[in-house]
Amino acid sequence: MDHEAHTGHDHEHGHHDPAHEHEHGHHEHEHDHGHGHGHGKVSWAMAAQATLHCLTGCAIGEVLGMVIGTALGWGNVPTMILAIVLAFFFGYSLTLRGVLKAGLDFKSAFRVALAADTLSIAVMELIDNSVIALWPDAMDAHLSDALFWGALAASLALAFVVTTPVNRWMIGRGKGHAVVHQYHH
Repeated sequence: MDHEAHTGHDHEHGHHDPAHEHEHGHHEHEHDHGHGHGHGKVSWAMAAQATLHCLTGCAIGEVLGMVIGTALGWGNVPTMILAIVLAFFFGYSLTLRGVLKAGLDFKSAFRVALAADTLSIAVMELIDNSVIALWPDAMDAHLSDALFWGALAASLALAFVVTTPVNRWMIGRGKGHAVVHQYHH
């Protein structure tokens, strides 16, 4: 088989075969361990999908934390702490669910979720909570106020925009959601 012709054919049509790369020994600088995500080949769509996955968990946790904190008459700080804890819980839970379905035991699945989502959720929560804390009157808005939902939506949107490049960089290095993707195939 002509190596050059085959390689040119792969790149010409955008095909990426990690088994082929390792077989012929090029792209050795990549540390993707067969995940199929070489450095610099990660699409924005893939990064956005990983970020959306995290954002879903974070949003559920944030809203639930705010609802519980508000319903119990808690102050801003305990409510925000509860919202952050629940955001991590739901963020990890969504990843855990998918990885457990792939047949991993709980301990291994939990490690994968921690590796995949910790930085992403942390960045997202930092942005999200900073926006809400800095937005005038947003911390004191009630669940029935448009300001509460507007500030939450804006903060989550900004968190999505900031976290997507972080996820793209991590997946490109074979980390983050690249770890999860190997269990989805």
